[in-house]
Amino acid sequence: MPRPQLKSITEKEKKTSVKDSFKALKTIPRFFREIYRSSPKLFLLNTFARLINAFTPVVILWVGKMIIDEIILQVSLENQDFTQLWNLVIIEFCVAVLSDLLGRLINLTDGLLGDLYSNMSSEKIIRKTAELTIAQLEDPEFYDKLERARTQTNSRVDLMTNALGQAESLISMVSLIAGLIYFEPILILILVLSIIPSFINEAKFSSTRYSLARSWTAERRELDYLRFIGANNQTAKEIKLFGLTDFIAERFKKLSNDYYLINKKLSLKQSLYGSLFNILGVLSYYGAYVYIILRVLTGVITIGELTFLSGSFNRLRNNLQGFFSRFTRISESALYLQDYFDFIDLTIEQNADAKTPIPKTIKEGFQVNNLHFAYPGSEGEVLKGVTFTLKAGEKMAFVGQNGAGKTTLIKLFLRFYEPTEGEILLDGININKFDVDAYRKRFGVIFQDFFKYEFTLRENIAVGNIDQVQNDEVINYAASKSLAEQVVTEMTDGLEQRLGRRFYKGTELSGGQWQKVALARAYMKDADVMVLDEPTSALDAQAEFDVFERFIALTKGKTSIIISHRFSTVRMADRILVLQNGQVLELGTHEELMAHPKLYAELFKLQAAGYQ
Repeated sequence: MPRPQLKSITEKEKKTSVKDSFKALKTIPRFFREIYRSSPKLFLLNTFARLINAFTPVVILWVGKMIIDEIILQVSLENQDFTQLWNLVIIEFCVAVLSDLLGRLINLTDGLLGDLYSNMSSEKIIRKTAELTIAQLEDPEFYDKLERARTQTNSRVDLMTNALGQAESLISMVSLIAGLIYFEPILILILVLSIIPSFINEAKFSSTRYSLARSWTAERRELDYLRFIGANNQTAKEIKLFGLTDFIAERFKKLSNDYYLINKKLSLKQSLYGSLFNILGVLSYYGAYVYIILRVLTGVITIGELTFLSGSFNRLRNNLQGFFSRFTRISESALYLQDYFDFIDLTIEQNADAKTPIPKTIKEGFQVNNLHFAYPGSEGEVLKGVTFTLKAGEKMAFVGQNGAGKTTLIKLFLRFYEPTEGEILLDGININKFDVDAYRKRFGVIFQDFFKYEFTLRENIAVGNIDQVQNDEVINYAASKSLAEQVVTEMTDGLEQRLGRRFYKGTELSGGQWQKVALARAYMKDADVMVLDEPTSALDAQAEFDVFERFIALTKGKTSIIISHRFSTVRMADRILVLQNGQVLELGTHEELMAHPKLYAELFKLQAAGYQ
């Protein structure tokens, strides 16, 4: 059965035109402002060096002309004086050395500015991503936009070099054009005729290349994913055990070859047209060269002026070719730059109303009223009219089969999503009236799919309250609460031990050890509400019992939500909410639910029978 194609190549999208490439150039001024902010001193030094260096070509050519004329003059004289000649040679030498030094300074500052801007733009993307909603980040089309912004950092650095070089080249060309106009204005017309066709060709293909790269964003993400799962220690065991190497390699080969064939066709076409237009340029150059020679033979211009004009025309032609080539690269990069600014400028939907202060102490608790929710792009509802009360200081367990809506309900509590209908009240106030960051700070949460940061053990615990990363007392206290202190004592470097195998001297933890570390994150702050979503699935039964027994004791008086499939843990809760197909099926204590047997009693007895 053939693999289904991704959306970006099965749906026709609007192609990027040459006009779009030119429109994207409006982002360049903003781009330069960002570069300037990354280091004003380096930017001004780079600009000054380019400004001076832009005049060195015409100065060298003009001094060269004067040297030739001086040589011819001295040869024709009986009383020869070479003082002026050697002065001109020294001047040309000094200008050449200055040009070399300025070029090195430009390369140095280009590299430093590029590094600073790359770092600054990457940091902006990280911070902007943190502002986005979970719904946005889980949307594939939106993730493609993030991917284009994230992966084009090198392109933006190249754009900086090309754009600054373009300004330098423009000044240099103006000076060379002034020299040509002074002697032979018709050479300018010949020059334009030799360059314009190549420029149009380059502009056309740059927009086509961008269209290809943009339409293949999803495929390139899949290629990166296949590279990752095909060659890393996290998947190595299953790859070997299930013999997946050929499957993954062939899938990568098929997708990458599809891209290669499309890119090859475009490259061949661009090369063919480029060769034809380049022949036109060569013919124009030699036509101009013949014209200059004829002017010398008729005595209209001198030999020195011949060298100046031929040198100026050749350099100007090369400069113009470079100018237009850079221009097409700039216009192509500007399209990627537009992706970056589009991402940075994304508006985050926020309630413009004045935010209601969050109660300092939770007195009544949470009231969930007729809660409905469907994930964006999904037709079916995950939650269908959920209504219940979570009292202040109460410990409630959510129970239900997979897909019942337990984790989704927690995501709504944490405001990762907004309900499609209904509301959640905290002490009688709708939670969407609170500042979202201030509201979330009142929660201590550990999810079942917690992330394993390949940082130090200290940092892995401190992510629950990163401001306390250097506070050993707080970290050790959190570790003792979650039983992660056992993990700390087993590490060679204690809290400073690097975790994971990605970096030097890293140590991989077992599933149970990772869960203890993750649990410590929830204890890093004195949260009003604790949420544990399947936090102990990798622990053995005794360890899980110890963790929850300690949790119940340490969170006395705090509001807590627990999700677990082990009923020995669930029964510790004050009340148990049973969800089925996104609706509340049962709500009560363990004893009450067992006394009126429904789904909870059925699942409890099934699990209990497994231990007999």
